[in-house]
Amino acid sequence: MDASPEHGQQHEREPGQEHAQRHGQQHARDRPPAPERSGHRPRRWREVSPTRRGLVLAWWGFTLTFGFLRLLTWLIHIDAAGVGNVSAGGVHIHHYVWGILILMVVGALGLVERSARWRTWMGLAYGIGTALVIDETANLIDLNDVYWEDAGWVSIAVALIVIGIAGSALALTHRDETGPDGAGDRVGDGAADGEGKD
Repeated sequence: MDASPEHGQQHEREPGQEHAQRHGQQHARDRPPAPERSGHRPRRWREVSPTRRGLVLAWWGFTLTFGFLRLLTWLIHIDAAGVGNVSAGGVHIHHYVWGILILMVVGALGLVERSARWRTWMGLAYGIGTALVIDETANLIDLNDVYWEDAGWVSIAVALIVIGIAGSALALTHRDETGPDGAGDRVGDGAADGEGKD
């Protein structure tokens, strides 16, 4: 049997090595989980940064409002029961007027209110207001009511272009905006509870 000093030293080190190994495993279990790698796709709405929430809601608000307006104006056009234009003193008030008013309010709020929660809902209001204006682009260009004439297709074309470009931009520029420590812009979740005001 080999009883060399080197073989004996190896046996003497084994208990210490085993203890160190067990200590390392315990330390690994106690260590907090590492943050998710940058670039992951958020799976929940709260994981989306406040800025992007506003952009997403603006796109949805624009798309759904434009579709609703087209349906509503078509029902008015065919004289559906219970549906009619909004008028004041016999003057038809076009819905781009309401869109301009909404955009004015959103713009004013954007100058004074910067919390994450407000930024998110201002995005939705911005999309709705923009749809109200874009839907009557042809009327604004001709300064005449050409909504159901051939020139009215300009409004539809512009709206579809906005929907396509904005939707593509949201899809292609999607990224995780969290920092290496998992914080970054996601601290806006706290700001949404009133902690993000300047």
